[in-house]
Amino acid sequence: MATVNDFRKAQLAEGPATVLAIGTATPPNCVDQSTFPDYYFRVTDSEDKTELKEKFKRMCDKSMVNTRYMHLTEELLKDHPDFCDYKAPSLDARQEVVVNEVPKLGKEAATRAIKEWGQPKSKITHLIFCTMTGGVDMPGADYRLTKLLGLCPSVKRYMMYQQGCFAGGTALRLAKDLAENNKGARVLVVCSEIMVFTFQGPNETNLGSLISQALFGDGAGAVIVGSDPITGIEKPLFEIASAAQTIVPDSDGAINGHYREVGLTIQLVKEVPGLISKNIRKCLIEAFEPLGITDWNKIFWIAQPGGPAILDQIEKVLSLEPEKLKSTKQVLWDYGNMSSATVLFIMDEMRKASAKDGKGTTGEGLEWGVLFGFGPGLTVETVVLHSVPT
Repeated sequence: MATVNDFRKAQLAEGPATVLAIGTATPPNCVDQSTFPDYYFRVTDSEDKTELKEKFKRMCDKSMVNTRYMHLTEELLKDHPDFCDYKAPSLDARQEVVVNEVPKLGKEAATRAIKEWGQPKSKITHLIFCTMTGGVDMPGADYRLTKLLGLCPSVKRYMMYQQGCFAGGTALRLAKDLAENNKGARVLVVCSEIMVFTFQGPNETNLGSLISQALFGDGAGAVIVGSDPITGIEKPLFEIASAAQTIVPDSDGAINGHYREVGLTIQLVKEVPGLISKNIRKCLIEAFEPLGITDWNKIFWIAQPGGPAILDQIEKVLSLEPEKLKSTKQVLWDYGNMSSATVLFIMDEMRKASAKDGKGTTGEGLEWGVLFGFGPGLTVETVVLHSVPT
């Protein structure tokens, strides 16, 4: 007679959770950052605010962003002029857009990940859907994506709403637990963000809103996570060695997001980069001490960029070599900050850039690396990755 403990042991995977495939997607509408200030102040009928426009131009110039992709087009804004007014009630109209479009963009990224994985989608056992900007309906975006992809009705779904920019790391942490505690599980993780809720006209009193207009872009990232890859069929990329979450001390109110009738309002304080950089060393020590690693230039880096000030502070405090954040900065340059999806884009950028060097998935010949997510709370997700040789 089997015991409960025997039954439990039979459900456990043998090896660590592993990223088996990655897919990304963006809307077709590409926005040039150099022309965005003129566009933004024109479509919001705010060209009389000349001083604020010059300030916004400086923000865009310093953003380290070259292009972004946006579902919002000028035609859509003409159909919804309230989106351009800082105080106009528009929650219902914004909700109607994102509830449909966020799962659709997620489907594009997931389809690419599944194609790379090379296995039938019927083998997906779990779905984690993560979004800060997807609206809140019942059934949710996880249900809609299940239908769009044609997944098994019995797929085990997990819906993560309103976590913020750190949530890409949170989703990987949850996927690790699911994969390692359910033998044979294949977890589809999808992070999809369309910033319709955050688009608003300029306002002199809310610096956080202006910063979000200068940095945020739309995108969806997807990964397949599972333990014990099938030899010759599945191609492991990164093993997820450990994952942790912490709240930064004395950071209450540093980043806040509030859903109101006008959409999603973002508020932040200028001390955010300093708060993150002040505490990042402690997170690294706790994560890498068991591995005997203390030189942060000896690991590869996937860091939620947030903005250029955060990256500059991290480089300075940890004395990082310039190439350490190369993939992070490239994604920020090409796509902007896509909230939860950004770290998945960076992971994809890193492995693609190193595809020809034969040094694993990082391009640096390094075994170990860190994936950092930063966001409201201030919350930090620290995920330790192990590069699998290709």
